[in-house]
Amino acid sequence: MLRPTRATVLLTAGLVPLFGLPATAAAAEPATHLYVDNSTTLCSDSGPGSDAQPFCTISAATRTVQPGQTVHISPNRAYSENVVVDRGGLPGKPITLVSELEDSSKFKLAPGRTLTVSGASHVNITGLDAPSGVRVTGSTDIGLHGLTVTNNPDSVTIDGGSSDVRLQHSKLKTSVRVEFARDVVLSRNEINGYVHPAVVTWDATGLVVTNNTIRRDCEAGIQLSGGSTGAALFNNVVHTDFEAGCPSPGARYGIEVAQTATAGTRADYNLITGPFTADRIAYKWADAPYADQASFHAGTGQGGHDILTPTSKGVGAEDGSPTVDSADATAPGVLLTDHYGRAVDDDPRVPNTGKDGGHLDRGAFELSDNLAGVRAELEPAWAPAGTPVKVKATADSRWLTGLTYQYDFGDGTAPLSTSAATAEHVYDKPCACTVRVTVSNKARKQFATQVTAKVTANTPLAAAFTAQPVLPKADAPNELVPPLTVQADAQSSTLPWPVERVDVDFGDGTKESRGTLEPVRHTYKQPGTYKVTTTLKDIKGATSTTERNVEVAYTPAGYVSVHPARVLDTRTTNTPVQGGTATPIAVPVHYYSSGPHHTAGASAAVLNVTVTGATEDTHLGIWPSGQTRPATSNVNVKAGGTSSNTVTVPIGADGKISAQLNSGKASLIVDFVGYYQPNAGQRFAPITPTRVVDTRTAGGALGGGQTRTVKVAGVNGIPADATAVALNLTGTGATENSHVIAYPYQDKRPTTSNLNLEPGKDKSNQAIVPVGPNGTITLYTNSGSTHLVLDAVGYYGTNGTTLFTPVVPQRLADTRTTGKLAPGAATTVSGIPANAIGAALNVTATDTTGPGFLTVYGHGGVRPDASSLQTRLGETVPNHVTTPVADGRVTVWNSYGGANHVITDLFGYFTQG
Repeated sequence: MLRPTRATVLLTAGLVPLFGLPATAAAAEPATHLYVDNSTTLCSDSGPGSDAQPFCTISAATRTVQPGQTVHISPNRAYSENVVVDRGGLPGKPITLVSELEDSSKFKLAPGRTLTVSGASHVNITGLDAPSGVRVTGSTDIGLHGLTVTNNPDSVTIDGGSSDVRLQHSKLKTSVRVEFARDVVLSRNEINGYVHPAVVTWDATGLVVTNNTIRRDCEAGIQLSGGSTGAALFNNVVHTDFEAGCPSPGARYGIEVAQTATAGTRADYNLITGPFTADRIAYKWADAPYADQASFHAGTGQGGHDILTPTSKGVGAEDGSPTVDSADATAPGVLLTDHYGRAVDDDPRVPNTGKDGGHLDRGAFELSDNLAGVRAELEPAWAPAGTPVKVKATADSRWLTGLTYQYDFGDGTAPLSTSAATAEHVYDKPCACTVRVTVSNKARKQFATQVTAKVTANTPLAAAFTAQPVLPKADAPNELVPPLTVQADAQSSTLPWPVERVDVDFGDGTKESRGTLEPVRHTYKQPGTYKVTTTLKDIKGATSTTERNVEVAYTPAGYVSVHPARVLDTRTTNTPVQGGTATPIAVPVHYYSSGPHHTAGASAAVLNVTVTGATEDTHLGIWPSGQTRPATSNVNVKAGGTSSNTVTVPIGADGKISAQLNSGKASLIVDFVGYYQPNAGQRFAPITPTRVVDTRTAGGALGGGQTRTVKVAGVNGIPADATAVALNLTGTGATENSHVIAYPYQDKRPTTSNLNLEPGKDKSNQAIVPVGPNGTITLYTNSGSTHLVLDAVGYYGTNGTTLFTPVVPQRLADTRTTGKLAPGAATTVSGIPANAIGAALNVTATDTTGPGFLTVYGHGGVRPDASSLQTRLGETVPNHVTTPVADGRVTVWNSYGGANHVITDLFGYFTQG
């Protein structure tokens, strides 16, 4: 190989002191930091290179940088430029090029681009990724730290009379070449030689190669040629077992020192891996090969502490490696941090075989304890004051000796530092104290964790509990929360020790046991007052029992309107309802795509219920599933007839309601129109019954198959933003049997019905109808023609003022025990809660002597002109009535048609929301 002549090198090197740097005029002290960022549109090479306006290129910075300045280079994008650093710093004021994200990312040159330090001094370059290489020529006091080079035949070249160049902590995929230079130090680098020696020198005096990990394929791992005298080769790991196509066949060596380079050159504490063969030889010194360490030391006096291994397996920063704690910590160029910046660490599991008992590792990488964290356990974690508490720390470490633990018990006492992984402490008073455990190794790396000590008063166990209703959340309305659910929470108990068993008797025949103190939920089948008993047993065997009466009641709720949907039609299943047998009906408040529906958090359902084809005169009662059938009724029907009514009924704990005929058989049709749920829906505003539609005076009768859209919101005191209206819907003058539907969207007529009509009979039914576009609803009848009268009794919306509380259906009044209500007479019905503003009633007229109507209104108020119920001679007629309430009472007035018996049932009431 041709080498440059010494005359040429000396001439080149002499140019720096001869001509020096260009003189500069006196100026103001420059800024300490310059910035380069080619990823921002704010960059400019003619700007100041500030953080706000950085340079676009590295070259712009190197042309202007002054001694003592640091150039921060953004790593966001590669720089497509050849960078030349030819300006120098001063002693104590170097020029520094560094990645802006120094600890995480390197600044990078594009492939084919290089960085050259030429004729400069006092320059440090840190965190550079230069795929095509770095060259230092004719320069002094140059620090290269954390370089990455991947492509160039020579990763780093140091030549041209350079001196005091330090290449450290770098990862180099190809060779380092040092020629005509002195006092160059290579330390803690990972270097791959491939088809060239990993470290190759020519006339490089005073070279130091210490603590590098070298892999080579051809020629030699370290090759000193020419006058490379006075070198120091220490603590390196040289792997010779890499295979590649070598351009020059012949023997390969771990360390090769030419005869001309042996003067003053020393080598020791290196480790070379095999396999060793006739052409794969550990050493060549002064042109003589040496196959093993003993012959090498005997023949040269070098390598007295070298190690040769037959393979690279098990060599490196790993357990059991011969590199561990076996190097010379006094060798030239030793750094006390490894390739990754980890501090030198002493493995306590192996003897320190390094020089003078030192524990430095050979190669670029240091085996550390790999301390990665710590866990802590407290036993007992819950105990009365005065009880000894033991903390056990478990370090996540390769070795567990040589660690220091600090225990801070969080009660103001002085922290305890010890080498023990356990510590004991006694708290003198109750607290919820945070115990902090910190573990550190000899390299001052540390991790901390904490656990909580629950220190209680040293008193007897005393059970206590709270009982609160569990309600649906406003932000999770579809979560399954059955009505009448109560949560018993015993966490208010006095607990000196942890509880191992909690027994709760809910007072309704249901008991539950838990192994923790977590709150217990229970759903009751019906409201009432229940004696709840809670018994606790702690880990020391102590027990305590307490009991209290818990009031279980329905909670005020808002109304959620839905598009009407049919949930039951026994005509299609051929399963008629019959006297003496309850029929369960599931209420589909919420659907899941993956499974069956459930009632979410609904407490009551609003239904339109139709009974048809009855085998005899009878009535239908509806009540919450799981409860005893009440004495109330909802729909009365004659044999062979059809009758319908709106029903508001609480939902049972299983999400169902029950329906049962008093006698006989009939088909049952149930349409679901809405529901009440706590923390959801809209409030109700009751109004004085107001007529909004009467086709007898405007528009004429509604014909079969026809629709009529009428405005119900934004008129008659009902605000335009109302979401639903409560209407009393009356049909009169029907020409044939038919049904009427009231619904919100004209083009989305449901298959449900609200009112069933017969010729010659006035019929009414209350309906809660969602409001459609522009405050309208649509009316439809399927056949014949009929007049329709609509009286509004209230609305739901943001302006609503009341919430609905369902009750177990109960009978408030029955004039069959007190005497008929005469024509023109009124009766007062009491028994509604005193704070009620409105009520949901089922009012039934029976044993009627003549056609007429009933009007229900708040007691003491002005009787409205609207009717609540049409009475018919010889028939029993029910209707759902939503009415104002005053002082817990309502008034029922009978028109002048004929005397009636009146039955009033309560299904719920409205209170101020």
